[in-house]
Amino acid sequence: MEHHQHHPPSPSAADPNSKPPTPSSTHAARLPSGAQSSWPPSSPSGAPTRATASSASSAPSTPASRTVYSDRFIPSRAGSNLALFDLPPAGAGAGSAAASPYCTLLRAALFGPDTPDRLASSAAASSPSSPSPASGNIFRFKAEVPRNAKRALFAGGADDDDLRFPGIFTAKGAGPRKIPRSPYKVLDAPALQDDFYLNLVDWSSHNVLAVGLGNCVYLWNACSSKVTKLCDLGAEDTVCSVGWAQRGTHLAVGTNQGKVQIWDASRCKRMRTMESHRMRVGALAWNSSLLSSGSRDKNILHHDLRAPDDYISKLTGHKSEVCGLKWSYDNRQLASGGNDNRLFVWNQHSTQPVLKYTEHTAAVKAIAWSPHLNGLLASGGGTADRCIRFWNTTTNTHLSSMDTGSQVCNLVWSKNVNELVSTHGYSQNQIIVWRYPTMSKLATLTGHTFRVLYLAISPDGQTIVTGAGDETLRFWNVFPSPKSQSADSLSSIGGTSFVRSYIR
Repeated sequence: MEHHQHHPPSPSAADPNSKPPTPSSTHAARLPSGAQSSWPPSSPSGAPTRATASSASSAPSTPASRTVYSDRFIPSRAGSNLALFDLPPAGAGAGSAAASPYCTLLRAALFGPDTPDRLASSAAASSPSSPSPASGNIFRFKAEVPRNAKRALFAGGADDDDLRFPGIFTAKGAGPRKIPRSPYKVLDAPALQDDFYLNLVDWSSHNVLAVGLGNCVYLWNACSSKVTKLCDLGAEDTVCSVGWAQRGTHLAVGTNQGKVQIWDASRCKRMRTMESHRMRVGALAWNSSLLSSGSRDKNILHHDLRAPDDYISKLTGHKSEVCGLKWSYDNRQLASGGNDNRLFVWNQHSTQPVLKYTEHTAAVKAIAWSPHLNGLLASGGGTADRCIRFWNTTTNTHLSSMDTGSQVCNLVWSKNVNELVSTHGYSQNQIIVWRYPTMSKLATLTGHTFRVLYLAISPDGQTIVTGAGDETLRFWNVFPSPKSQSADSLSSIGGTSFVRSYIR
């Protein structure tokens, strides 16, 4: 169990995290409040030539005397007269057409990697000194199309990792992707708490970042870099969680006194306050107009903003504080993690968990549903566990586990590729980009000097923001753009220049 992790490390401890954070760039600048930043060819006649009777008046031949072909024209490259394509031999001079990338790629795509020998043999067979009896036919029947040529030809629709032209060309995305090892922006975030059980950062679909700092909530517009102070809870209360609605501008704020407030961020106006929890609310999750809140009182409450009551149902099952809460992408399942080392899955109507997972040996805060496969759930354990585990909630099976070597604080899945990011605390304070399902590391990012307790992803799915007890928010470009977009397109909030600014 993650006891007392909300206390900052003792200055006398040997842990380097106990040192005060220092500016990470000589270019740092503090800004005032409110500032900122159908391919198969056919014969010339359109169909293969068929055997016919010698004359119209002759008697019909028996079935055994006719050659019958199927009505599909499936050519064989193995016996083809490739010279009729008029492709120059691969060994031609450097200045010849054969040396062009187009000819090289076309030759490999159509005929496979052994093209030079086959072209040479075809050219010799079709030369004037040794004419071919069927020199007018490019293709032949009754041989299987080589599998490697077929896969290369249709490379666009298969897995990038498996599609390569040997020695000539590698399909786009098959090679390792370069991920910048430094953040492109750093925001100072004074009073950002070093508490494992809180969730103080969230990124909206409208590209606005919400951050809970002490007893205030600030909004940072990623397009204009404008900072807005949304609310101040006063000296008697502090912010424990923030969560944006899936659509629109409503922001939920959980407080230390057990309140759940709903704010319209576009007007900086509080819509309602719900006071049904008896202790702090550290986890929030939206499902359309339904808001779920998890508290230190061990309960999960469902709040329907259309109903006058504070909550419409209470979920019981955890024996300690609820610190992780996530609805699946289809809004049918809710995953919850607690300081009792339990991971539970609930359906839309249950008040008791329908699935219980007890394999973790420390608090479960990090929870992420895959956007690529229905029912695939990832969870991470705290300091005594350090593992990322994968579950199939459709079949109720534990798929795999990876020991990361550090406390797992957060998980988020890429919407664009089958990869995920984890952030870590004791003792590495790192950010790791993983490829699923191999769980190979694509990048390890460092820079935070305290536990990386907070994580959110941009609406375009390319950028993540991380927060730590070192009172900084760091922005990283880690995921590619969607495949439908240009690989060179830049995120509207992305960039390559390093900037450090002040969030309040």
